[in-house]
Amino acid sequence: MLYQSQSGPLKGMNPRVTIIATSTMVFALIAGVFHTERTAAVISSVRATLDPMLGWYYPLLVAFLLFFMLWLGTGRYKNVRLGHDRELPEFTFFSWITMLFAAGTGIGIIFWAVAQPILQFQSNPFSGESTAAEVATIAMRLSFFHWGLHAWAIFSFVAMVLAYFAYRHDLPLTIRSALYPFLGDRIYGPIGDAVDTLAVFGTVFGIATTLGLGVQQMNAGLGFVFGLQSSVELQLAIVGGLMLIATISVVSGVHRGVRMLSVANFWISLGVALFVLFFGPTQYLISSTIQATGDYLQNLLSMAFYTHANHNSDWQADWTIFFWGWTLAWSPFVGMFIARISRGRTLREFVMGVLLVPTLISIVWIGLLGGTALHQELFGSGGVVEAVNRDVTSALFVTIEKMELGTLGIFVSAVVNILIGTYLVTSANAGTLVVTTILAGGDPEPPTAHRIVWGIVLTLLTGALLLAGGLEILQSAVITAALPFSVVIILMILGTLRALEAEAFAPLPGVRSETPHELWIVPAEAGEEALAYAIKQPGPAQPGEGEQASTTSEDETVPAKQRAKPALEDQSIA
Repeated sequence: MLYQSQSGPLKGMNPRVTIIATSTMVFALIAGVFHTERTAAVISSVRATLDPMLGWYYPLLVAFLLFFMLWLGTGRYKNVRLGHDRELPEFTFFSWITMLFAAGTGIGIIFWAVAQPILQFQSNPFSGESTAAEVATIAMRLSFFHWGLHAWAIFSFVAMVLAYFAYRHDLPLTIRSALYPFLGDRIYGPIGDAVDTLAVFGTVFGIATTLGLGVQQMNAGLGFVFGLQSSVELQLAIVGGLMLIATISVVSGVHRGVRMLSVANFWISLGVALFVLFFGPTQYLISSTIQATGDYLQNLLSMAFYTHANHNSDWQADWTIFFWGWTLAWSPFVGMFIARISRGRTLREFVMGVLLVPTLISIVWIGLLGGTALHQELFGSGGVVEAVNRDVTSALFVTIEKMELGTLGIFVSAVVNILIGTYLVTSANAGTLVVTTILAGGDPEPPTAHRIVWGIVLTLLTGALLLAGGLEILQSAVITAALPFSVVIILMILGTLRALEAEAFAPLPGVRSETPHELWIVPAEAGEEALAYAIKQPGPAQPGEGEQASTTSEDETVPAKQRAKPALEDQSIA
């Protein structure tokens, strides 16, 4: 077990990791607030030094993760469960897919859904002598690439590793558990502490970047709806207000309220998408999205290994390196969320669901919003390009305004502002939970006081990065913070491969005394249904068609190779 302090201010936390992480974040905050210009210069300098190496390192790593996840989902280990062999999924397939929808949408994709296609439409290394219509398809293809299969390969890998070692091998729900096949119980020592600390650093900067982008976009939206001027002071006020709401929800422990916010996000997102589809250029949006999807799939392999080697521009650094670095830093957050809802899934179910469902959602969202903006540039009155060049955070609201729907357009802009706000609150709340879960050694219910402290830290860090230079510094900081965690990712790959060597090829179908339940039904409320299900079960061995249900004990009917739980203790180097 991971050591947790039993008394004092660090009660319930891993003291070593907590002290190191907190001290480092306090140092970063002091530097960002009191030495703003120097901090910005240092971050920019570090990024400029790293960019040439990251230009090939990040694409190669992310491409490998995609192939690795596809292999896990279709290869010899596809029937391995993220849980014990005879365990069914915790949630029904519909509930699981619905929650993956929540994971697949968020502040990032709301921010970039219009801005990225428009910016790529203006300049990208693949256009050449193409016509404007062809460049529009290329712009959509590149947007799909940065939000599609590769990004979700990173998220799904981290989620799979967390779920596999926590639910199948009963290890702590932290990153360090992936090293157990090599280190054994030494993961509870300094090496494991270092791994979890790097995960915390990456997660904190990933969350701060996401919050910073969302706050800047919300600032622009308030300008469109209420005429407020964009300013750093207003952005800091928004950060403080939203984090206060998130902290109150943490202290109150009102899980139903957080759940209601998540459900509201789902319906508001769906409403915005349908509004754009039906009030925008419907036929164009459908056809252009289908065409761009085909272009994306056709060029997937070449884009995966594209390194910008023959160009002397910052395109690769500004786009692919930033998105892969951001995704790597953000992966412990998204990964832990997906892991906690995926217990009992086979690797085949998990990989197909986590790779395909969020990717499809991203394609539809970008296709509708980005496609509307491109249609206005190609066939309408234009103006989106100029607006984005002036202020990239205004992209979505300018697109809605250019639809010329009068009061309805203003109403939709207000709804989008609400959507951004709710996503920021839920992201901040869940982000503090993930960070404190890692610091608490995998405890899914870390002390409330530490959630409050880290909520404050995230607020201050986001404010410091906004003061240091806004979007550019946010991008540079997250790219830099992701680099050390990318090394941890490589170690996680090796640890997972080592652990999988002990797996049986085809475990038995899952059986448990509690049926999968819908998201809105907690296990206590499903007690009678679960009991009825357990009574109906014929026994551990499932008879084939036309056979009698056997009364033989499980140990006699289940082959030893399938009964045995993978023995990581035998693999680890003590």
